[in-house]
Amino acid sequence: MKGLLELVGRLALSAIFLASGVQKIFNFDATAELMAKEGVPEPRYLLIAAIAALIVGSVLLIVGLKTRLGATMLFCFLALATYWFHDFWNLPADMADKVQGEQIHFMKNLALMGAMLFVIERGAGAMSLDAKRRAHGHGHK
Repeated sequence: MKGLLELVGRLALSAIFLASGVQKIFNFDATAELMAKEGVPEPRYLLIAAIAALIVGSVLLIVGLKTRLGATMLFCFLALATYWFHDFWNLPADMADKVQGEQIHFMKNLALMGAMLFVIERGAGAMSLDAKRRAHGHGHK
């Protein structure tokens, strides 16, 4: 049962990142423009990197292969996205609704970063390709 819960947890945790990566592909130009407006340097290049981190990190997490690497990629994406896009501390006080919304997104991303740290520490669990590789003597962690 523990392995199944770990698998379902990895699927649930990955869903938002995989969907976001695919969405960014189909809305590439608009997303790059939004990034530029937020002050992100070299937005088109960093968007390509973000899409790669989102999709590759999600897939690694889902299948449980190089799970710690996948979680690290998603953690890095979250840290940068949170800094650039949910910087509620830079908003004027008279935009209380916007400040509150950005605080919620900031805290959600902080929680997701915490989840990634758990995955980085603990690995994928029993129902994963990492566990299968370990069982057959192919590497560690």
